[in-house]
Amino acid sequence: MKSVDLKIEGMTCGHCVMHVKKELSKLSDVKIEDVQIGKARVQYDETKVGPQDFVRAIDEAGYRLVT
Repeated sequence: MKSVDLKIEGMTCGHCVMHVKKELSKLSDVKIEDVQIGKARVQYDETKVGPQDFVRAIDEAGYRLVT
């Protein structure tokens, strides 16, 4: 498992955190370590999950992943 810190634009409140957690939890082979306003830390199996999966999940939550 590899760890990555994600920088997320547009989050302003606790509801934002919940939306991001919900979308990230839909990704298989991803363990959410922490989600706070503007950032998230996750562990993932890099053979099954890639950066585009994180971009899509954050986009689905209504925010933008900063790369």
